[in-house]
Amino acid sequence: MLSPKILRIMAAAALTASTFFSPVSQAQGSQAYVAINPPLPSDTPGKVEVLEFFAYTCPHCAAMEPMVETWAKTAPSDVVLKQVPIAFNAGMKPLQQVYYTFMALERPDLHAKFFTAIHGENKRLFDKKSMGEWAATQGVDRAKFDSIFDSFSVQTQVQRATQLADAYRIEGTPSFAVGGKFMTSPVMAGNSYEGAIKEIDVLIPMARNK
Repeated sequence: MLSPKILRIMAAAALTASTFFSPVSQAQGSQAYVAINPPLPSDTPGKVEVLEFFAYTCPHCAAMEPMVETWAKTAPSDVVLKQVPIAFNAGMKPLQQVYYTFMALERPDLHAKFFTAIHGENKRLFDKKSMGEWAATQGVDRAKFDSIFDSFSVQTQVQRATQLADAYRIEGTPSFAVGGKFMTSPVMAGNSYEGAIKEIDVLIPMARNK
């Protein structure tokens, strides 16, 4: 059972992550994005990276997840989506680790299911033990889960995710970076999930040409 201190940390994290934030700076007027100056380098040379900064505790991220998944299936061939789990405090680090564990297990389907477990089924999956038990119910070998969760590879990816969040000055989720040159979010796109997705499509050719 989680201690009262951990529960307080997670409650605070959930509150933080549930608030839309206009990253980098407020958009001016009707502009649904901000330019990043200077632009930030890509981890995928030759591709337009779309970074989705998310948190599993964020209900807005949970609501957008199926939309982002659908969008990714029809994205241009020179565009790559990279999902970046955010930790607003040390207590949220396991929520970063579990995402990269799912990917290492080649179980990307667990990403959406994990959102559903937390937000649709009210499961408290905030530490390695509870996450591992849940993963086992999804057909994952528990020993393999535990091994990957604490692996050097996962730790390295978590460190990189934190570096990206710092570089882009992410203070809330969901936020989207396009090509290292622009940022948008639902609140910047008129408090609209659909608007944010459409804005990503607008920004992709701008990122190519700038």
